[in-house]
Amino acid sequence: MKARILSIVALAAILSLTTKNICAATGKNDAYVVLNDIKAINKIEVYGNVELFITSNMTEKVQVYNKYYSESALVQSRKGVLRISSYNNEKLIVWVSANDLRSVSAFDNAEVRSFGNVSNIEFSVDLHNNATAKLNLDVYNADITLKDNSKIELSGTANQLNIDRNINATLTDAGFTAEFATDHMIVAPVIAKNDEIIGLE
Repeated sequence: MKARILSIVALAAILSLTTKNICAATGKNDAYVVLNDIKAINKIEVYGNVELFITSNMTEKVQVYNKYYSESALVQSRKGVLRISSYNNEKLIVWVSANDLRSVSAFDNAEVRSFGNVSNIEFSVDLHNNATAKLNLDVYNADITLKDNSKIELSGTANQLNIDRNINATLTDAGFTAEFATDHMIVAPVIAKNDEIIGLE
């Protein structure tokens, strides 16, 4: 409990510094937006140039750290799925606190980071393109899929860890312990030339 409180204090301090930096750059005090109407989040999808911070917490909240409404960024929720996208040069920073988060998917250059343990019975991570993640998990079952040039750094614990990864993807799990683990390398299919296809005249 003490570790979680310290983690939340650290998150608040970092986000406070981020907010101050953004305020200094924009010259305004309204550098973040709290989206109070987004509830019951169980899956997050992140696209583009986004840095996502996730926290397991009974209080659900989505906080966007920049001029969200005046930029070409999109944060929307539908049926428990929160979609976040931004393709601006400046990284869109979003902090999501959720009670029952079960899945995160990241695409393009998105970054996903946890503060404290991400706790749930099952949790899955799906990374594509050049997406990265640094997660501290406390789960029963963890499913990790790494495609393209994605990277993940895992710490924490799981009873069962299932990994599917591309040969170009990077997995760092020195700080992670699992009672049972499977690690499957995804092999790209070999595409035959036309003259090698059986039956082609």
